[in-house]
Amino acid sequence: MPTHKNQLRIIGGTHKRRIIKFADAEGLRPTPDRVRETLFNWLGQDLTGKRCLDAFSGSGAMAFEAASRNASQVMAIESSRKVADAISQNQRLLALNNLKLVNGDAFAFMTATTERFDVIFLDPPFAQDWWKRLAPLVERIAQPGAMIYCEYASELIEFGTFTRLKQGRAGMVHYHLFANENYSTGES
Repeated sequence: MPTHKNQLRIIGGTHKRRIIKFADAEGLRPTPDRVRETLFNWLGQDLTGKRCLDAFSGSGAMAFEAASRNASQVMAIESSRKVADAISQNQRLLALNNLKLVNGDAFAFMTATTERFDVIFLDPPFAQDWWKRLAPLVERIAQPGAMIYCEYASELIEFGTFTRLKQGRAGMVHYHLFANENYSTGES
């Protein structure tokens, strides 16, 4: 467990236990280890072949976890230059070639991109109620069967046309896993 401020550890995959350092920026609060561990138990530990989007990347924790778990591509979107620079430094240090960083606005990216994603991580600035604005953009870029992770300061009752599969709470953080209508558990 990291003992210094502004660092965290990757909890699974090829880079398990590696430490990443993130920028000291107001409002930046990485998803806790316990929540990331729960989420990746829900998603499955191996994301081989999956295209992932970390739309409000912040520390990059979700992007690094997905890249460490063999996602074919991880797009990390971060609007702050200072915060994005820290993600870029960690990417180079860890040599994660499947992670691509975009220093820009997540809404603009989701509006303009023609790419589609299998797993989408949404952890916008804490307590920002952007869910009605985000839902149609996510619906547009989600692959059939996509999984969407949402983290919020209060319980998220619904998210667009997506179906809630799981939810949890850790302290002040409410987290949810949604899927689109084409989701299949793979069970027969």
